[in-house]
Amino acid sequence: MRVSAKADYAVRACAELAASPHGDPVPADVLAAGQDIPTSFLERILGDLRRAGIVTSVRGRSGGYRLARPADQVTLAEVIRAVDGPLVTVRDERPPSLTYEGSAAALLDVWVALRTSVRQVLDEVTLASLVARELPAPVQALADTQGAWDNP
Repeated sequence: MRVSAKADYAVRACAELAASPHGDPVPADVLAAGQDIPTSFLERILGDLRRAGIVTSVRGRSGGYRLARPADQVTLAEVIRAVDGPLVTVRDERPPSLTYEGSAAALLDVWVALRTSVRQVLDEVTLASLVARELPAPVQALADTQGAWDNP
């Protein structure tokens, strides 16, 4: 699975919003500086997040962006879907719409299992748990697996 720069930036910006004291609005340039994200790219991402109902914009001198819902009600999966679409696709199709024949017939089950495992992680981690560094136990266990980040 490949996590795009857009998805990475979106999650990081939302983490900054989740960490904002009292849910105060944060200007885009402050969000960008806080996570070293190009401001113009972040503004397009924030537009996607706003259209998806994840963030709201506040106009005025003390305006900016804030989460539309409490951080414990926004998952990383929602954020990523808002900017990149479905979490797992094969040739831009969702696994259930694919069919394979012959020696590759079991490949569909592999793609479905991959989709399920990605969802089990990203649908469980909320912005609140990310910011608090308190990942759900099954997610932390996967992250703590020896060699998890090593290339074979």
